[in-house]
Amino acid sequence: MATLLSIKRRIRAAQNVSKTTKAMQMIAASKLKKAQDATLASRPYVEKVSVLVADIADRIEQKEFHPYMNINSIAGKSLIIALSPDKGLCGGLITNLLREFFAASDANKNASYVVIGKKLEGQVTKLQNEVLATFHFGTTLPKFDVVFPLIKLIDEYYLSQKVDTVKVLYTDFTSIFSQTPKVVTLLPVTLPHSEPTDEKSDQNHFALFEPDVQSLLPDLLRHYLEMTIYQYFLESYVSEQASRMIAMQNATNNAKDIITELQLEYNKTRQSKITSELLDITGSKRAEGAQN
Repeated sequence: MATLLSIKRRIRAAQNVSKTTKAMQMIAASKLKKAQDATLASRPYVEKVSVLVADIADRIEQKEFHPYMNINSIAGKSLIIALSPDKGLCGGLITNLLREFFAASDANKNASYVVIGKKLEGQVTKLQNEVLATFHFGTTLPKFDVVFPLIKLIDEYYLSQKVDTVKVLYTDFTSIFSQTPKVVTLLPVTLPHSEPTDEKSDQNHFALFEPDVQSLLPDLLRHYLEMTIYQYFLESYVSEQASRMIAMQNATNNAKDIITELQLEYNKTRQSKITSELLDITGSKRAEGAQN
């Protein structure tokens, strides 16, 4: 049977763990609110930019498409941009990310990688594939300027046809309790083509663009690319905070359950010790009485 001192030490250790996980839960919760607001607010904007680019692309001849929209099959390689947290303690998020990452690497044997976040950096080096660059993901809400180094790399490799496709591995935020790792194709750009209605046809017929649509498309495509990449950063960040908050909440509850069990064990052990001491005293008294 465990001694009272050892049980006390275990209770104290569980209490310290509970305090730590509770603090981490509160920090993640405070970050989550701001991140969730930013992520949900930017989604409609990215969607509207996508619709606008698709509308303009429908107005021009395919031969005048921007290189971002051209389908290449020259290099036979892909560029995979992988987003992951810098820190752990976020439940099954990293495990799910790794599973999706290895599935993507199996499907793209001849891929080059750009890795954002320490949790995937070590895994990429094990594959012995070309790693073009690594970046820290950070522990605060991503700023928009995180996209510019990536755009520079994309232009260098995709526009020069060193790679045929650019893909992004990120974590899609569904809800606080659900986050799904996904691999999506960033380039070549594929945009939705909605069925034209009479109202839309009339609008398109009378709509005027200044400058012309051919001049607008490159800048719009660049902006669409920047916003889409930034959205993936936001989705990944809010997913990390949500997963960490839930994981730390579960850890805190588990620590409290352990503390309760240990306190019961402590009380039983203490009571057993007291009972044993009383029996010893009673036995001694009876022995003394018998001798007298």
